[in-house]
Amino acid sequence: MKETKIILIGCGAVGTSFLYSAINQGLASEYGLIDKFEGPRDGNVLDLEDAISPSPRKYNIYATDYSNIKDADILVITAGRPQAPGETRLEMVKDNSLIMKEIARNVKESGFNGITIIASNPVDVLTYVYLKETGFDSNKVIGSGTSLDTARLKRLLSLKTGVSTDNINAYVLGEHGDSSLVNYSSFKIGTLPFSKYEEKTGINPSNYEELLEKPVYQKAYRIIERKRATFYGIGACLAEIVRNIQEDSNKILAVGAYLENQYEVNDVVTGVPAIIGKDGIKEIVELELNEKELNKFKKSVKIVKDTINSIK
Repeated sequence: MKETKIILIGCGAVGTSFLYSAINQGLASEYGLIDKFEGPRDGNVLDLEDAISPSPRKYNIYATDYSNIKDADILVITAGRPQAPGETRLEMVKDNSLIMKEIARNVKESGFNGITIIASNPVDVLTYVYLKETGFDSNKVIGSGTSLDTARLKRLLSLKTGVSTDNINAYVLGEHGDSSLVNYSSFKIGTLPFSKYEEKTGINPSNYEELLEKPVYQKAYRIIERKRATFYGIGACLAEIVRNIQEDSNKILAVGAYLENQYEVNDVVTGVPAIIGKDGIKEIVELELNEKELNKFKKSVKIVKDTINSIK
């Protein structure tokens, strides 16, 4: 595997959780940290230096600035203010869109030409803001989208069915937030349709929204109420995206992708399954959605679009 240089912008809990996960998987030889607050940034450099010994791969980690990102392979952006208890991700948009626009201008001016992965909230809106502000190729700008939501869904289905998450084909689509939906009608457990598991799990077309969709999108609120922020799960999801880019895996992941007439919608970033490889998003996968699911997806997209329009 070639030597990889990763730059992180935003050294809060999400960004440093990603770094810790990446370091423990040996994903890069070089990590540069950028943050407007130098104290926490430098403290995290010192702290993460101590993870070198147990890491499967030696690496260099240091504080830096935008002048050092031109030759980076992957840029991970987690900057922004945290979500407050009871606050939706979309309610954070005004403050964080200004932060993202400034970051995007600095990145563009640096000459960076690699792949950007974004987890700043609201992630669908801010990935769109970054994409439009930089003018980068849409396949090289990836939002974390519904990657964490999908991981939560697969774990829930694994507990219900007794089947490994690796053999569960089910996805969360749409906004990374309250309007997200699942592709229940086309769930697959191994090669079998989920209908074969409805009796065992007690989940069926009349109750899946209450038993699957709602617990998935509400889990973030449960975590925030108890510990003020979510970060380990999304950190691991970001590392998974990076790993699949490095390995040119062509694995299907649920990410935030720019849609151009897929799922009958256009000019928006939202969570959908996509094939991930060395150049970023290789292809957006269009799942078979029934009429109810497609209508829910379009409503979710409209919420994202309306939020984008509110800050244009």
